Amino acid sequence: MVTSQLPEGPQNLSLLNKLQQTVKPLEFLETCARRYGDIFTIPVLLGPSKQSMVIISNPQGIQEIFRTDPEKLDAGGNGARLPFVGEQSILALSGDRHQRQRKLLTPPFHGQRMIAYGELIREIIEKVTSQWTTDKPFPIRSSTQRISFQVILKAVFGLEEGQRLQEIDRLLTLRFEGQKSIFRSILLVFPALQKDWGPSSPWGRLMQNQRDIDKLIYAEIAERHENPDPTRTDILSLMMAARDEEGQPMTDVELRDELITLLIAGHETTATSLAWAFYWCHRQPEVLEKLLQELDALGNSPAPMEIFKLPYLDAVCKETLRIYPVALLAMQRQVKSPLEIMGYQFEPGIFLSPCIYLTHHREDLYPQPKQFRPKRFLERQYSPYEYMPFGGGNRRCIGMAFALFEMKLVLATILSSWELALADKKPVKAVRRGLLMAPSDGVRMVVKGKRTPVKIPSDSHEKSLATTL
Repeated sequence: MVTSQLPEGPQNLSLLNKLQQTVKPLEFLETCARRYGDIFTIPVLLGPSKQSMVIISNPQGIQEIFRTDPEKLDAGGNGARLPFVGEQSILALSGDRHQRQRKLLTPPFHGQRMIAYGELIREIIEKVTSQWTTDKPFPIRSSTQRISFQVILKAVFGLEEGQRLQEIDRLLTLRFEGQKSIFRSILLVFPALQKDWGPSSPWGRLMQNQRDIDKLIYAEIAERHENPDPTRTDILSLMMAARDEEGQPMTDVELRDELITLLIAGHETTATSLAWAFYWCHRQPEVLEKLLQELDALGNSPAPMEIFKLPYLDAVCKETLRIYPVALLAMQRQVKSPLEIMGYQFEPGIFLSPCIYLTHHREDLYPQPKQFRPKRFLERQYSPYEYMPFGGGNRRCIGMAFALFEMKLVLATILSSWELALADKKPVKAVRRGLLMAPSDGVRMVVKGKRTPVKIPSDSHEKSLATTL
C-alpha cells in the first residue's frame, strides 16, 4: 500500500530540540529511531522551517535511494548548505556538470597515483611523531590532525616548504582550531547567524580567513599556469592537467572549489577516524595484540600496499568507521518528481537522507552495535546499503580509497614504531566538533617509548591469527 503522507516524526521542533539536534545529534537520532522506527521525518535544519527531511536507516530503502535516477532524486546544491566550499564544488553540482567533475577528479585518487603518496605520508608521520615526549599525556587527535593536515598540503595542494606553505598552514590552523567551540558548531549549522558584521564579528572573522586562504590558493594556481611542470604528481597538478571529453580543463574557480572541498572533506575526517582507531585499539588490548601480530609478520619497512591489504587492519579500520562514522548522514537528496520509496509517495521538494549512523547501529546487522568488534568484518560481507561510511550511489566520496590508504598507513606505522597507552581509563564520548562528531578530549594518550617489532614467521602468524579470530 502506497501512502502520500510523510512518515511520522518530530515535525514541530522547539528551539531546545534544534539545539539538541545540533549539539547532541547521536542522542537525537537514537531517540527518534526508538520512537518512529527506521524511517521518520524531521524539519530541515539548514533550510526554511517548512522544508522536511526524511531520515532512512532501512537498507532496502537506502538501496532504492542510491539506485534512483539522479534526475528524479537530486543531491546537487548541497554546497549551498556547506559554507565555504563554493558553487563549483562537486558537492554543489548536479546532472551532467556533476558527472563531468567526478570524472576529472577520480583518477588522481586511485591506482599507482595513490601508491606514490605512501613514502610522503611516512615522512610526515616520522616528522610529527619525532616531536613526541615520553610519559607526557597529550591528545592523539592533535597528532593525527597534524599528519592529515600535512598530507593535504603536500599531497593534495602540492605545496613546497616555504612562505606560502607556512602562511596557508597558519590560516587553515586558525580555521580548524576554531571548530572546537560549540558556538562555532552552532554558527555553521544555523544560516541565520551567518552575518558578516566586520572583522570583529564571529562570521566576519571566518569570511576574512576564507578570503585570505583563497588569495593564497589562487596565487598557487597562477604560478602553476605560468610555470607548468609535467613531472609533478600532487593532486592539484593532476587536476590542472585533466581534460574533459571536449578537451577543456577545469577553470581556476573550479580548481579552488574542489581544493577547498577536498580540504574540508579529507582533513578533519581522517584525523578524527584515526583518533578513534587509536582509542579502540588501546581500549581493547586483544585488538591491539592481534593487529601487532599481523603488522610484525610483514617484517621491516613493508611496502605501503602490503599494509593496505592486511585483513585484520582492514577490519579494525572498518569497525572504527562503523561505530562512529565521520558523517552521520549520507548526502541528502531532493525529490524532483513524484517518487515512491518504502511504500511512501514523496512529492517534489522533500529531502531524503540515508542515516549512516543509525544503519551502522542496527541490531539485526551488527549484533551488540555499541561494542567494538573488528571480527564482524571478517565473518561476513556487508552490502553498500548496510555499510556506507563514505556515502553511496553516485555521491560516494571520490577520496574513499585515498582516505583508507592514509588511515591504514598512519595507524600501522605508528603502532609498529611506538608503544602508547591511554592516559586514563574513562570511556571517551563522541561530541560535536564543527560538522563532525569527534572524541571528547581528543583521546589523551601517553608515549611509553619506541617499540621493537617482534619477529614472527608469516606462516605461524597466519595460524595464530586464524585461531584467535
